[in-house]
Amino acid sequence: MHDLRAIRDNPEAFDRGLARRGLEPMSGTVLDLDSRRRAAQTRMQEMQARRNEAAKEIGLAKKEGRDAQPILDEMAQLKERLPQAEEEERRIGAELDDLLARLPNLPADDVPDGPDETANVEVRRWGEPKPIASAKQHFELGEALKLMDFDAAARMSGARFTVLKGGLARLERALAQFMLDLHTTEHGYTEVAPPLMVRDTALFGTGQLPKFEEDLFRTNTDHFLIPTSEVPLTNLASDQIIEQESLPHRYTALTPCFRAEAGSAGKDTRGMIRQHQFWKVEMVSVTAPEQSEAEHQRMTRCAETVLEKLGLPYRTIVLCTGDMGFSARKTYDVEVWLPGQGMYREISSCSNCGDFQARRMKARCRPKGEKQTQSVHTLNGSGVAVGRCLIAVIENYQQPDGSILVPDALRPYMGGLERIAA
Repeated sequence: MHDLRAIRDNPEAFDRGLARRGLEPMSGTVLDLDSRRRAAQTRMQEMQARRNEAAKEIGLAKKEGRDAQPILDEMAQLKERLPQAEEEERRIGAELDDLLARLPNLPADDVPDGPDETANVEVRRWGEPKPIASAKQHFELGEALKLMDFDAAARMSGARFTVLKGGLARLERALAQFMLDLHTTEHGYTEVAPPLMVRDTALFGTGQLPKFEEDLFRTNTDHFLIPTSEVPLTNLASDQIIEQESLPHRYTALTPCFRAEAGSAGKDTRGMIRQHQFWKVEMVSVTAPEQSEAEHQRMTRCAETVLEKLGLPYRTIVLCTGDMGFSARKTYDVEVWLPGQGMYREISSCSNCGDFQARRMKARCRPKGEKQTQSVHTLNGSGVAVGRCLIAVIENYQQPDGSILVPDALRPYMGGLERIAA
């Protein structure tokens, strides 16, 4: 959510930020609604004050034996007009809130401008992709091993689901456990087991609602299945005032994620790249405003470390204004090398949301010794997507005979198993 005071103070900066997102200027519309709401509030307050004064005047007139009828007539008019003023204030306020709720976060000054992913900028890469003769994609390898069954999943659930068996199922579990252990023992995150179903207020807080409702799965109890554990982890700070000296708070969780993948028809229809259900280890940080930029760099390094310890080549890019997510002010994507596709694919997206989500969630902090509070900053990142990491391990560690070598870092989680074979 945007700070109305900042828009009032500098509407031109607000419009410049929206323009970098490819949007039309909106400060005029926002400030017009803001002015009308404040005018309605003033009228309502004036009527309430006059009603209170009139009540005292009626009592005094009766006490002094004067005719109170004119004041009673005025009171009757106020009684009729006040609900109308309250409704006008509510209606304009709801229109303003809805407009602000649908506008994305403004990009940080150092985010590159551009219309889409073609303008993203690579900042570093690690590891050298190994040459693999006739490299196969993960689904070819998995099906040949009879450990990846898309047909069985389709019979049960339809498209974009997968059944993993045997060594590949265990390898996916090993990856998740490895990531959690790394983030909790070496990176300072607190492991959380959050709810997998949340209310609409939680999704509004992190920015999935109202704009992206079509990509969510809703239950018949009016809960939503989480699209990412960013939602419950970030909402741990909702409606809270946190003592600032305790920040940053760092959380990690392994959960399934559920996405309708609306608008993705025809994209990645084979294999496990784009699924309705997938496992992900998430990282979330809640920080004081002055900490968030350094925390963003730190979080991105935590995601990169996962891939380095697994020996998976990757590159890190900073997203341009046209490719960033709704709630982000700056995002680094970490892309892992997939030899079967011969390209890098996103495996982690680490975003600094500034105070955008915090304003929606009413998440604040209080500096020590002060009465005033300020909005916290929130950050989130994949640490990393488990299914996509499984794909990367399968493709990068494929052998000429179709077997898959188990990376050294995962062997303790695999009971010492070194190779997955038919």
